[in-house]
Amino acid sequence: MALIKKIAKYLCFVLVIPLVYSIVSLISTYITVNSEDTSATKDHTVYLSSNGVHLEIIIPRSEIAPAILEGLTYTDEDLFFSFGWGDKTFYVETPTWADLTFINGFRALFVNTSTLLHVTRYNAMHQDWAAIKMTSQQLDRMNKYILNAFRLDENHQKILLPGIGYYKNDDFYEATGNYNCFNTCNTWVNSGLKQSEAKACLWTPYDFRLIDIHQN
Repeated sequence: MALIKKIAKYLCFVLVIPLVYSIVSLISTYITVNSEDTSATKDHTVYLSSNGVHLEIIIPRSEIAPAILEGLTYTDEDLFFSFGWGDKTFYVETPTWADLTFINGFRALFVNTSTLLHVTRYNAMHQDWAAIKMTSQQLDRMNKYILNAFRLDENHQKILLPGIGYYKNDDFYEATGNYNCFNTCNTWVNSGLKQSEAKACLWTPYDFRLIDIHQN
């Protein structure tokens, strides 16, 4: 009987944690921070894109700090750069959702894991990107945020993972920080917006609210 009670308590605990996480994350997702400053001159535009789950920050090449571009692979035709951050194993072993395994998903959410920056290059703007107007100061903060996400080697160079990209227009670089259920790919994007003093969520592991905020 005692064993049954212990099992029941354990099951309740396992079920309660995801429920609490979902409730708290949804509440914080709908609390917006950094209200719009209509008096400021916003001459710069960055963008958000989503594959339905995963957000990335997109910046025109002309607006990217030289320190970020240094060491990146690109051509003159690459006019926009997309930056995403996430779990290293998940990125490398899960190019599509069909490749997702329980072990990789569980590990990414519940273990502090090493991370990568996913850099994708585009030669034209896409219509489904959500535009975010920024001041020069906000753009500078965003550039610094992305620059600090690159992990550097002993020679202060970005660390490229050769041959790991999904397509011909993307690459992966070693990143700073650890991934877990409280610090996800979308949390990273949201934190970048918060640090840039752009409209963002109080905290969110989701993609949908940030897209809604900046498309309306």
